[in-house]
Amino acid sequence: MNQPNADASVSHTPDKRSGELDERPGVLRGGATLTLQTRQAQRLVKGRATSAEKSAIVGLIGFANRIRTLWHGARADDPYADWWLLQVHDALDQAERALVSLEESVTSRFEALGAIDVALPASIKPARIVLNFSNPYAFRAAGLIGRFDALACKVLGARHVGLLGRDEAEKTLHQGGRRVRRALQSPVGYRLIGVTRDDVGQGTTKAMQARDAMGEIPDEVLSGMRRAPHAPTVASVRPGAVTDAVRLRSLPDEG
Repeated sequence: MNQPNADASVSHTPDKRSGELDERPGVLRGGATLTLQTRQAQRLVKGRATSAEKSAIVGLIGFANRIRTLWHGARADDPYADWWLLQVHDALDQAERALVSLEESVTSRFEALGAIDVALPASIKPARIVLNFSNPYAFRAAGLIGRFDALACKVLGARHVGLLGRDEAEKTLHQGGRRVRRALQSPVGYRLIGVTRDDVGQGTTKAMQARDAMGEIPDEVLSGMRRAPHAPTVASVRPGAVTDAVRLRSLPDEG
């Protein structure tokens, strides 16, 4: 009886050409952590929920939620989302410049100490917050809080060695914190209605709803000529995608 061919069950893979890859690289993953030394800066992360006595304060968490909604809108060709992202970008820039100016004014005080070298205060157990954000503006806001934290350390150190009085130190921290809170508040007022530039051009019901809720949009933004430096690329929108995105607008309360 004929013996089966010993090589019949062996599959032969053709030789790969030079330079050909076996497989594509996987999805990139990364991570970031915000380390804070002061309680003043840590309070800016969480914010404050609305109560009977006090109004809400948007913290980093609430800011990131709102920016995520803006991001979805901008990707879906919502000109109002582009408009709000521009305002967020400007608010973050203004806050950063203000913090730099305040920090420089405090740093200059240390020069008066001459030969005394002051070690700035640092926490024995700093707070570390893992940042899982999906867009650059949330990371920029986290960096802003980090800058305020550095300012707070310098202010508290300057007060400790007598370079700043109590009232001046508290005033400086209040000014810096107010600038950060104003930037974190900047996404408030945007509503993800599902409007697109085509809707605005055609005067649809969604376009009228967006105008009533958020006002008249500047022409340079509507045309797409002016967008925020870190705005997302406009995606090819499948039918119903904008409607699906609208469902994401529900945000958790500040806690």
